[in-house]
Amino acid sequence: MTIDHRLAAEGLRLGYDDRVILDGLDLEIEPGRITSIVGANGSGKSTLLRAFARLLKPRSGSVLLDGTEIHRRPSKELARLLGLLPQSPIAPEGITVSDLVGRGRHPHQGALARWSAADTEAVAEALDATGTTELADRAVDELSGGQRQRVWIAMALAQQTDILLLDEPTTFLDVAHQIEVLDLLADLNRRRGTTIVMVLHDLGLAARYSDLLVAMSDGGVHAAGAPAEIVTPDLVREVFGLESHVLADPVSGAPIVSPIGRHHVR
Repeated sequence: MTIDHRLAAEGLRLGYDDRVILDGLDLEIEPGRITSIVGANGSGKSTLLRAFARLLKPRSGSVLLDGTEIHRRPSKELARLLGLLPQSPIAPEGITVSDLVGRGRHPHQGALARWSAADTEAVAEALDATGTTELADRAVDELSGGQRQRVWIAMALAQQTDILLLDEPTTFLDVAHQIEVLDLLADLNRRRGTTIVMVLHDLGLAARYSDLLVAMSDGGVHAAGAPAEIVTPDLVREVFGLESHVLADPVSGAPIVSPIGRHHVR
């Protein structure tokens, strides 16, 4: 399956109140690929994702979807093309897992919001893919942090958009569940061709699971490209302020970063 919806930023200036976070940023997301945005805290990763999701209006410049400014797109049309999993989403009190995941189907329903067999199938597939089927009748606010995160991912999957934006999708997850979630996103990309853009803190996991990395610092894009091309000790020093060795991952061949630190063992 080929998906060719194109998301891009041109001359983007973003900020909050009197503070400018990103200024003059240009970035084109390659359709059908997995792109991870990395950088130090405060570098503007989540701010950029919010702008891509139309949650933050640019002070200048544009976010374009298929060449059209995203703020000019009808909301329901946009929701059928682009899904978002934000940081720390909040569920309505007492809502069950199945009802929350079902909300991902709203953009696909008509004016009378009638539930269809396709909606039921999409929710069941999303629950199964995230290992949350057995939680379907539980209240979301009774779940652990890791379980809640997987339920939110299920809701995003049920939306069945061609572009999926995720802000720290592995938050609250232990190592095994981090790998499960990233494997799930990789499967989604390969099976449906879904364009995935995610913010990750773990540079090693970002390099392993991404076709492209965008490293941000100083209010813009410091480097962008294939992980093997841009992940170097110089980049880690310049973007994260960390001395390191960069090695080849023995499993994937992708670059992994080994921090040197002050108390290393020789």
